[in-house]
Order: sequence, then structure tokens, then C-alpha cells
Amino acid sequence: MSEAAGRGRKSIGARRNPESADAILDAAEAVLREAGYAGFSIEAVARRARAGKPTIYRWWPSKAALLVEVYQRQKRVETPDTGNLEEDLVGFLRNLFAHWRDTPSGNVFRSLIAEAQSDAAAAMALGDYAKGRRAHTGRMIERAKARGEVAADVDAEIVADLVASYAWRHLLTNHLDDDEATIRTVVRYVVRGIAQAS
Repeated sequence: MSEAAGRGRKSIGARRNPESADAILDAAEAVLREAGYAGFSIEAVARRARAGKPTIYRWWPSKAALLVEVYQRQKRVETPDTGNLEEDLVGFLRNLFAHWRDTPSGNVFRSLIAEAQSDAAAAMALGDYAKGRRAHTGRMIERAKARGEVAADVDAEIVADLVASYAWRHLLTNHLDDDEATIRTVVRYVVRGIAQAS
């Protein structure tokens, strides 16, 4: 019998029960809203969701892993597909900065990055997330390759890392108000390079 069996929720072992998983994620979002990152704990989430801590840890091996999923669940950042790489990247960065600035997600992600500096579980959860995001952003580069905008030998994931480094620096220093002209300049440097034309 599961930890929550007497309280109306069923656990089905390592395989997630969607209803229970949603309840835990809802609870995690509520705890985060009310207590902030510093007051967030698995214990508080378990109480709010009426779930056992072992169930939460079976599905999310660490607090950071749960927070990464909460962050992903809240993230609504459109990735444009305009047919032009510079426009795609400018639109993506503009949308990302607005999301971080205008929702609680920016503070959550900033705190996760900070915790990853001293916590191995947070570093692993953040690394897994970043790998997926690198591939996601890299798809914009791959589309541009297919259109002939980008050389075939360009490593899309390295370009994605360059874009992410600009975004993450602004997140970590809480400077998410760059205007579009500044973002366009950054994207132009990434896409066209900085070497003197010959």
C-alpha cells in the first residue's frame, strides 16, 4: 500500500501516476509562490500534496530536480520560425527575457543556478536541463543550415551555448531589460562574427 493510500491518492511505484504527479507539481508551485525558493522544501510539498516524501523522491531524485520540472512546466517562451536566423534568435531572446522578467520563473531559475554551484544534485538537474535546452536552441541553427544561411560544418550546440551564455549572464545579474537594438547587436555578433571583413 502506498504512503498516500489512506488519503485518496494511489501510487503505482516508480512509474508516475499522472494525477498524483500533477498534484505534487501543483503543490510545489504553491509552496514556491508562498515561501519563495529559500522556504521551498520537499516536506512542505509533501504536506501540501498529501503525498509521502518517498513517492516524491522516487519520481524526482532531489529538490532541484522537482524545481527544474516546476520551472519547465511554467515556462512559456515562444521560439520563432521566421525563415531568418537573426530574426529567430532576436525573437527568442526577447521572449525569454520577458518571461524571466515578468514571471516568478526568473527567480526560480536564478536560484537553481546558484544552488548548483555547491550542490551536486542541483548541478546534475541543471546540467540535464541545459543539455535539452541546448538541443532545443540548436534546432534554430539547424533550420538555418537547411536553408543555406549557416555553413554546414557549424556546430549548432556551440552556437546555442553562446546564446545561452548571454542570456544566463543577464539573468544572473538581473539585467533583463536590454532593448531590442542591443539584443540585435549581440545576435549579429554571434551570427556574423566580429572579424574585419577582408
